[in-house]
Amino acid sequence: MKRLFRGILAGGLMIVGSFVRAQVADSTAPAPAPASNQNPPPSNKPSNPSGENKFLGTDVPIFNPSNEIASWDGHNWNLNNNRIFEARFEKYLNAPEETTAQNQQYQAILDKILDLLSPEKVSLTSVDEAFRLLPRASGFDVDARLCDALADAVYSVWRAQDASQRLARANEALEQERKANEWNARVASQTVRREGPPPSKDKEAAAEWAKERQLARDSAIQPYTTRLAEVLATIKTNQAKKELTLLEAKIEFQALFVQLFLQRRFQHVLIGTRFYRAVFASGEGKLQVGSDAKDLFAKSTGMPPTVGTLDALAHEAIRDVRESVQSFGFLLQKNELQSATKRLAEAFSVGEFLPEVRTLPRDQKRRVLDFSQKNYQLISAIEVKDYGLAEKLVKELTTMAKDFDESKPLAAIETARTVSGMHLAKARNAALGGDKATLETELKEATELWPRNPALAQVSGLIFSQGDVQQKALVDFDQLVSQHNLRQIYDDKLRFIAAAAMYPDRQAQLKKVLDQMQVIETALIQAGEIEKRGDYAGAWETLEKVFKQNPEDSKLNQMRANLTTEAADFVRTLRTAQQLEDKGEIGSSLAWYLKARRIYPASEFAQEGITRLVAKVLPEISNG
Repeated sequence: MKRLFRGILAGGLMIVGSFVRAQVADSTAPAPAPASNQNPPPSNKPSNPSGENKFLGTDVPIFNPSNEIASWDGHNWNLNNNRIFEARFEKYLNAPEETTAQNQQYQAILDKILDLLSPEKVSLTSVDEAFRLLPRASGFDVDARLCDALADAVYSVWRAQDASQRLARANEALEQERKANEWNARVASQTVRREGPPPSKDKEAAAEWAKERQLARDSAIQPYTTRLAEVLATIKTNQAKKELTLLEAKIEFQALFVQLFLQRRFQHVLIGTRFYRAVFASGEGKLQVGSDAKDLFAKSTGMPPTVGTLDALAHEAIRDVRESVQSFGFLLQKNELQSATKRLAEAFSVGEFLPEVRTLPRDQKRRVLDFSQKNYQLISAIEVKDYGLAEKLVKELTTMAKDFDESKPLAAIETARTVSGMHLAKARNAALGGDKATLETELKEATELWPRNPALAQVSGLIFSQGDVQQKALVDFDQLVSQHNLRQIYDDKLRFIAAAAMYPDRQAQLKKVLDQMQVIETALIQAGEIEKRGDYAGAWETLEKVFKQNPEDSKLNQMRANLTTEAADFVRTLRTAQQLEDKGEIGSSLAWYLKARRIYPASEFAQEGITRLVAKVLPEISNG
């Protein structure tokens, strides 16, 4: 019944629209409809030729009770989850309870009116007394002058009934006049006939005489027949006015309490239906509505659209609200805020203006407000994909309400975290591999999935910082190359290898430096091993071979200088031989080379010098 009732509320606009059409389509009055009810210009007519399922040129509202969604004019609304309901519900939750003396006095007046109009007590006296209470109830702000509207409707019916009585009395007088005119006409006709026979037996004279008699008879009765026709027309017009006046008053009254029903003012609906039964003694309770509204009532309630239908629905709504409020109080005691909030929202959406809803303590409503605000915030956080905030809110809501269902939001959060982590891992790998296209794609996917993911900020910062480090490393590499500081490049080779990964020209340049430094390092290792054997001359000679191509390496220079000191005699002798060779003193130079070989017999430098000089002195021996 709860969803059924909401379906009737969702179809309220159709009912109001049907009232407009009912004044023409369903009216049985013989008089023409007023000008305001005439068909609109062709440009404003609905596109549907039959006029069915149309209201104000658009689709009739349709309510789906399975998902509590109302559809109208191409738009959908969830009755319990939309901005209008949320705003009104929050306003109610912040409002104080209506338990003041003034509110109690107002409610007492409404209860008194309903009691006076109850079937077992209704009478002319009680109706008059209830009518006098309507202006008093209308003086309270909470009433919104609705009781004045009911009083105006009742007064309009009474005026219409009074006018109908006056028209009835006028028709009685006209009926007497009609009878008098019929009698006078009959008497006048008979008087003319009794004036005697024709004066001659001549046929032509007799015919002329008869003709004169007929003219005299017509002249005698003409005033009476003319007045008789006027009286009959006036009687018919008064009958039409009488019927139309009552019909208009009845439709106006019905439209009022149907409007109150759509406004969920169910106490006023009961007052209106009871006044309606009291002032219309005929007991006619059929609502003058169009076919759409009839179908709505028939399909939704299984009952015809009558005053009794609205009365029963209003009673059922009041009972349903009372039960929902009782359930709310019980659930609140059990700290089941989620279910309590739903029950209160249901009670509010159905009976916003009923005393059971308006008198709830503000402290209880504030607990619901706190829960509702966090719930709405959770929905918004998930909609904007702020899963960090959503996870925090889920924890808070779980603490607040032990019946809070965390499965759906947690599933969304965990899914987003997992998928986003996969995209970030791919982005990290792409950054290390120098794949810019994949890096941008994966970062974009991760950002769209979870824009405020903390891991996204960390990975992005790491990638951007890596980009800054890469640029700095490339600058340092170029600077060290220009300074011929190959040793520093070799020491930071891992940094420069990563920085040059995406630049082929620098990769080639770095490879050349590393190959050159590998030769130096190999020589240093070999010299170190030879030095350990005490062969300082051999160790020095090993470094001297590499030094000629790499004179700027600091480590090489330092070890070479140390070995030069250790093998001073050999080095000095060899350098003297080289200097004399450069001066062209072949004999002296050869002698020094021979001396150097005696100091270090395995010297390659001494042997090469001897070989060169012998070739110059004895070329035939060299060639042989």
